[in-house]
Amino acid sequence: MTDSQFPVFRTVAEMHAWRCQQTGSVGFVPTMGALHEGHRFLIERSVAENDHTVLSIFVNPTQFNDPADLEKYPRTEEADLEIAQLAGVSAAFIPTGETMYPDNYLYEVQEKAVSKFLCGPFRQGHFAGVLTVVLKLFHIITPTRAYFGEKDFQQLKLIEGMVRAFFLPVEIVPCPTVREFDGLAMSSRNRRLTFEQREQAAWIPKVLRASSDPRTARAELERMGYKVDYVEDIWNRRFAAVYAGDVRLIDNVEI
Repeated sequence: MTDSQFPVFRTVAEMHAWRCQQTGSVGFVPTMGALHEGHRFLIERSVAENDHTVLSIFVNPTQFNDPADLEKYPRTEEADLEIAQLAGVSAAFIPTGETMYPDNYLYEVQEKAVSKFLCGPFRQGHFAGVLTVVLKLFHIITPTRAYFGEKDFQQLKLIEGMVRAFFLPVEIVPCPTVREFDGLAMSSRNRRLTFEQREQAAWIPKVLRASSDPRTARAELERMGYKVDYVEDIWNRRFAAVYAGDVRLIDNVEI
């Protein structure tokens, strides 16, 4: 149960029953919770462009290659529902792992090209977990449109490709990265940064924009003390994944 003024569903049957009663367009914002202003932007855009908006909150275990990372991921359901309420959500879907994976993850969605570079080599199985859970959510929610932030640009490309490959009747709506006042890309993981790490992290997008090439950007980030998984240019963007302590941060900027 919840004190929110919109329904919160925990089972597929409940979500299906509500969805079957709705007419008009349905926007969908899938999240892992720990909502921030970036999520609010996605929700408000969906509310503006659709008759109904569904928010999902599910910390998807199959996309975590590091069990410690899964354990530390922030879970703030009560605060999330308050944000959803203010942003105008029509309904929320908050399933358990058992609900989403009744097959114990025997079936998964694999992609053979875009998932093999950038984050792919560093997070084995991550994108299979992402694509599998998004496909399941699309079947449960059957949205007209689904909203994804461009911070996770590689993920966005993979979801767009999956929609084309499987002829899914949903429009994928990319949304610009929402940033903090100092330029750091908003992320639920930012909550895990120490004060000093948070201050320094604002330099990541600045370095990516100011550097003449990926090698120079990587060298500067390493000089600042970051462990760097990669800095690469593709899709007219510069991508980076770096560690602030044990917190992995990703970002991309247009070049």
